[in-house]
Amino acid sequence: MIAKTITTFPSLTEGILLKRYKRFLADVELESGEVVTAHCANTGPMSGVLRPGGLVRLRFCPSPSRKLSWSWEQALVSSEKGDCWVGVNTSLANKLIALSVEAGFFDKRLGLIKEIKREVVYGIEKKSRIDLLLQPQNSNLDQRKIFVEVKNTTWSKGDKALFPDTITKRGQKHLKEMINELPTSRAVLVPCISRNDMKVFAPADSADSEYADLFRLAVKEGVEILPCSFGFFRDHITWEGILPFELSEFCSNDKS
Repeated sequence: MIAKTITTFPSLTEGILLKRYKRFLADVELESGEVVTAHCANTGPMSGVLRPGGLVRLRFCPSPSRKLSWSWEQALVSSEKGDCWVGVNTSLANKLIALSVEAGFFDKRLGLIKEIKREVVYGIEKKSRIDLLLQPQNSNLDQRKIFVEVKNTTWSKGDKALFPDTITKRGQKHLKEMINELPTSRAVLVPCISRNDMKVFAPADSADSEYADLFRLAVKEGVEILPCSFGFFRDHITWEGILPFELSEFCSNDKS
């Protein structure tokens, strides 16, 4: 598949990551030698991409409403395919998937979509929010609403993208909530693979075995899995396509 640009932005600034601390902060030495503190939207362990001394890219966005003018957007990692830029801003994943739906990249899997709602309250106790709620076009044979949960995915082993990279009670709850929406609605889990060097996706049994078990139950019950790959560049992001998935981190023969 030929990569397609899905969004563009002003060119990011490169620097060297010195340290990340207090979850939300990262010190970076810019090419000019200046050291700045950037906001880190990814509060998880950032397994495999948190590399002090490595190259990173920052977005400069000064505003009276922001304490920090810089935001950490990308990190350079080495992989079997060579160097690869990875998107580390978790808040970007929902936007990328919404743009992909609008661009028609999901039409063959989901059908035509006429409306996208964001952060809609749902769940057994109405205490959860689904990332995207899609309403099919009137021409679609399947008129069920489509609940879409997006998971930013950066961790990998070899050419296999893995989620999560730590225990996630919130992620476990989301899988249970999605199963509960079946069969009156469709439920779709979208691992947003924020790098373009992966071949397959799998749940990370080694990081959260309960999540992995729930993932397999969700697939059995009818939750659809659509892992999407994106390429990250200095001034744009590309759609790289939908990848296959495996039911376990440790298996290699159950691709779906």
